[in-house]
Amino acid sequence: MKQFLQFPQAFWWGAATSGPQSEGSYNKKHESLMDYWYRTTPEDFFNQVGPTVASDFYNQYENDFKLLKEIGLNSYRTSIQWTRLIDDLEEGSVNPEGLAFYKKIAQEAKKNDIELVFNLHHFDIPIELVQKYGGWTSKHVTDLFAKFAKCAFENLGKEVKYWVTFNEPIVIVEASYLDGHHYPKYVGHGKEAAQVMYNLALASAKAIQEYKKLNLDGKIGIILNLTPSYPRSEEKEDILAGQIADDMLNRSFLEPAVLGHFPPRLISLFEKEGILWESCEEELQIIEENKVDFLGLNYYHPNRVKAPEKEVKFPPGFWLPLNYFNAYQKPDIRMNPYRGWEIYPKAIYDIAMDIKNNYGNIPWYISENGMGVEGEERFLGKDGIIHDTYRIDFYEEHLSWLHKAIQEGSNCFGFHAWTGIDCWSWANAYKNRYGFISVDLNTQKHTIKQSGRWIKNVVEQNGFESKYEL
Repeated sequence: MKQFLQFPQAFWWGAATSGPQSEGSYNKKHESLMDYWYRTTPEDFFNQVGPTVASDFYNQYENDFKLLKEIGLNSYRTSIQWTRLIDDLEEGSVNPEGLAFYKKIAQEAKKNDIELVFNLHHFDIPIELVQKYGGWTSKHVTDLFAKFAKCAFENLGKEVKYWVTFNEPIVIVEASYLDGHHYPKYVGHGKEAAQVMYNLALASAKAIQEYKKLNLDGKIGIILNLTPSYPRSEEKEDILAGQIADDMLNRSFLEPAVLGHFPPRLISLFEKEGILWESCEEELQIIEENKVDFLGLNYYHPNRVKAPEKEVKFPPGFWLPLNYFNAYQKPDIRMNPYRGWEIYPKAIYDIAMDIKNNYGNIPWYISENGMGVEGEERFLGKDGIIHDTYRIDFYEEHLSWLHKAIQEGSNCFGFHAWTGIDCWSWANAYKNRYGFISVDLNTQKHTIKQSGRWIKNVVEQNGFESKYEL
């Protein structure tokens, strides 16, 4: 039986993107890691499509905000590119042309009654800092990030009230240093991965410290992608594997951000493996004293794990967590075949209850949730619109579980889809599309999909009629 699900008053209905995935590389002061990766090895990217134009937000932002308003969105997250805003990376001085662009973004959002959330880092560190200092393995880079953050806050903090320091910092740890999916594509660099984990948490705390010094009328948080780890069985070995996976993949950034410290079990594990990061009391105090005001949580899929069946011997200097947890393929699950991700909406409820019960019910919102589909032109109707009913079903089921969590006291204040307008996605480029609005890469024409009309109706009603009985 269908029922109407009403969401809280002033609920955020919006979408998320990032600067490097939407703006294009126009008029940037510096080259980012992603720019450099594409320039040097374009064959790594689907159809060799890079970030040079992306969805042309740099040139089309006025029209794009009109489209976002047309589909009813009341909030929107994007990121400020370090490589665009800053002139001298060591000094943290402002690039006037970059600042002018981001001021126009803030003004355009306000003109369209859209609450803007600015993120400071979305996998786009300046390549100079990687080549000169080793990127996020360097504590000096955490100081340079704090200077960048201070510049952003001083110049834009009165116009934008919601800020986040990083998007999905665990991806930098995993994809660049453990599994080789992102440049520099290292595999098994456990010692560096652990140091990057620590340094990113430290950099986030340093940015929050700079924000609080300015006494601005706003809030600052962090965006984390949570992949709840479900053990294969109730056997103690599988349960422990799930706990360690959660410590490493979820709580490694969640606990410093909200509680001000790292998970003790993770510290012990890294000490045992000889890969624990270098730290000092002053840095740990910065992390302890500069916690977030709110959380953004990205959710796409769960993590199914099991205890390892045999010990793996690694060569010197090589480390992966394979002796603590392994991936487990649960039978009879629903999959998004285009991404190879399990579709499991109940995890949103589980995440919400975890935040409520273990993290002081801190204010939070779903900062990304979405379904990437390859070859969406197959669903183009005679009316010129992509009929993405599969995306509508995906969102309705996830939102039904989110509504249940809110009814049970979870302090969730919004939902952002990934994404508003189809955007470039790292090595996958435009292989999978996620948006409420489609992009024709040949003409850069942007067209609202069926899901865009659906979300407009949801926002107008502040809810929807759900067919899901939970």
